[in-house]
Amino acid sequence: MNFRVLVAGGTGQVGSGLVRALLAAGACTEVVMVNRRTVPLAADARLRQVIMDTGAANFSSEIAELARTCSAQGEPLYATSCIGIGKGSQQWSEEDIRKLEIGVVGAFARGCLAAGIERFGLLSAAGSSAKSRIRYARIMGEKEDAVRSLGFKRLAIFRPGIIAGNAHTPEFLAWLGRFVPGSFGTIDQDDIGRAFVGEFLHGQDGTTILENAAMKQRSRAL
Repeated sequence: MNFRVLVAGGTGQVGSGLVRALLAAGACTEVVMVNRRTVPLAADARLRQVIMDTGAANFSSEIAELARTCSAQGEPLYATSCIGIGKGSQQWSEEDIRKLEIGVVGAFARGCLAAGIERFGLLSAAGSSAKSRIRYARIMGEKEDAVRSLGFKRLAIFRPGIIAGNAHTPEFLAWLGRFVPGSFGTIDQDDIGRAFVGEFLHGQDGTTILENAAMKQRSRAL
């Protein structure tokens, strides 16, 4: 079945991998990137960008309007958020991290749901839990809870460990992470992108949490 995808955070490291994976999928007829500023795009007629102020009070309603316009073109519309600051969280205040990871992502998700989108993919991180004592993991957990509470028919939460191929991940760390088993080890950035596509195509209703092993499996299934 053909589908379209609305992407927030598509200019980031993981988001760029997702966009590449979507454009490589024959069933994806359009990728609409929601960006804060204009960026150069790959030469593919299926890819376009819409510039929005993600911090505006009406961001959620603008997303809903955009999503309805995309849905009106026929194919099912899915949505995904790859918004995240990753390594930069060390320099950000907790308030600023929350504004982005919970405020902006939450507004994007609410707009998508209001427009009738049923399938949503959310980038999070290994170890995420609202009860964690680690600041970043705790905020990621709160982000997950905020999106989960909205009630999407199908929600896939992606929790990668060390991301190889990411400009923010030192090569030695990605190499060492390959010897770490489980969810905190290394996963290639492109595997995460393909896993998003695989989940859109083959996922099940309800909430699914995908850690490294599950993402690699989804990636190979394409």
